[in-house]
Amino acid sequence: MIKKLILSAILLALAWAFSASPEFKEIAAGVAIFLFGMLSLEEGFKAFTGGVLENLLDRSTDRLWKSLGFGMLVTTVMQSSSLVSVIAISFLSAGLIELAPGLGIIFGANIGTTTGAWLVAGIGLNVDIAAYALPMIVFGVILLFQSQKALKGLGYILAGVGFLFLGIAYMKAGFESFQSGIDLARYAVPGLKGLLIYALVGILATVVMQSSHATLILAIAALAAGQITYENSLAIAIGSNVGTTVTAVLGAMGANTAGKRLALAHFIFNLTTGLIAIVFISPLAFAVDEISAVLGIAADDYPLKFAVFHSLFNVIGVAIMAPLIPRLVPLLERLVPARELGVSQPHFLNEAALAFPDTALKAIVREAGHLFQNAYGFIAAGLGLSEDELRSGRPPTQIMRRLPALDAAALDDLYERRIKGLHGAIFAYSTRAEAGMLPAQLALLMAIRRALRDVVTAIKDIKHLHKNLLRYGAARNPDMRAQYAAAQSLIAAVLQANDLIPQDRDRAVAALEAAEREIAGYDIVENGTLDGLIRDNRITPAMATSLINDSGYAINIARKLAEAGRTLLEENTYALLLSVRAEDGTVDATTAVQEAA
Repeated sequence: MIKKLILSAILLALAWAFSASPEFKEIAAGVAIFLFGMLSLEEGFKAFTGGVLENLLDRSTDRLWKSLGFGMLVTTVMQSSSLVSVIAISFLSAGLIELAPGLGIIFGANIGTTTGAWLVAGIGLNVDIAAYALPMIVFGVILLFQSQKALKGLGYILAGVGFLFLGIAYMKAGFESFQSGIDLARYAVPGLKGLLIYALVGILATVVMQSSHATLILAIAALAAGQITYENSLAIAIGSNVGTTVTAVLGAMGANTAGKRLALAHFIFNLTTGLIAIVFISPLAFAVDEISAVLGIAADDYPLKFAVFHSLFNVIGVAIMAPLIPRLVPLLERLVPARELGVSQPHFLNEAALAFPDTALKAIVREAGHLFQNAYGFIAAGLGLSEDELRSGRPPTQIMRRLPALDAAALDDLYERRIKGLHGAIFAYSTRAEAGMLPAQLALLMAIRRALRDVVTAIKDIKHLHKNLLRYGAARNPDMRAQYAAAQSLIAAVLQANDLIPQDRDRAVAALEAAEREIAGYDIVENGTLDGLIRDNRITPAMATSLINDSGYAINIARKLAEAGRTLLEENTYALLLSVRAEDGTVDATTAVQEAA
């Protein structure tokens, strides 16, 4: 409701301003075109993220200077510190990077955003960039109609850059037309009061437009046209830095704890940098004059001096804050404590990770690992075996010591709370994520879905097998006990083979092959075992019927688990699994089983 009221107020104010001032209409159109260009540019870069950003991040986050450089480079290329903030939050939420490198990326992005001011002040105001904008938009729109994703992405980038140039040209023309009518410079406010007022203007403009770049370009255009004073423009630059943190905070709304910590760090950094710039505005202005003189910038070339100032206070902010990262990380962990998550709750599925297919896919893989952990415990509980002993690697025949059995109601409850909801959440999330994926990413997603489907199918059959395991697993008849122990051993062998997959691929393959040979020879109907038991009157007809059904369940469970293992061992899928880092806080399914028991 509040958002609707704010939007209505903005629309009414714009409508009044358009009728009152044709010049304002031109400036507003320039801002709108510029923002549309940024959206197009962001959409274009997203088309090329299929593994590129992830690989670049892997190589750029092992050292602080590398993560700083990554933030600077990507912001310079994409001309959007807000997009880089969203990228960092997305990758951090998916567990692809740690908090400290994420801070480095955010700090570097603040330096990278200064390149936009240099480009506009140095080139945009002195060259008719609209002449270059129109052909780029034409070529970009033509490419947008192509079916190939790479060409479409290139089209978005060309159109985006063209709209950026066109927007700057409109803003510049709009402020120049003001000179013949209204003189906005009359509203200049000197001293500390003006510094605070115009810093607030910079904050509000950035919050409304959701882009510090747009605020900076607007300020440079107004400064070049003499519509604001140099002193007030510096205050707007400071305010734009603080205002851009709102985008990061909004991006973290759907993020997990790590993403929220990064957004808070972004706010702390920009607020600290802004306060430093306000307190030391006079020494900074003097330093700008000295640096400008060295660079050969004229004393009255205020747009370029504005760019120098913007770069200077951002570099100083990074120089002060970067060494404090080791202390900032534990502070953020205290301010935003980790939220306790139950075994049945999704741990890695969050809105922030959906921003890019790479991160969404990693989040799905990590959540699938969480479900597999729960499934391992569920199947162990359904077999009446110890999960810890199953994971010890000892042969199944040596770990047949039974635990106190769960009754059918407890097992059903365990399935509802630990498996069903989580599987549904993963499927729903993956459906949303697949829209922007490349064919290779979709193939990996489908492989993970197949593995999940096979595991869940095995779990459902465990529920059927469990009832007779309770009845005959401890029966007086030794033959029935032996047959059900064999079924337990068969399923346990496949579980153990799958448990080796993330640890040792070769051992997992060998164990899975051995389990599959055991499955092939297990069928008690085809191998004559059942006929012998009936012929020798060692079991009753009712027992024979139970064995026929339950051996079928055991074979199906073992085969489905083996198929899931084979899917995970496929070359591309296995490479994806290995690339996912383990994250502290993954819940061991043993806890769930113990609670249910």
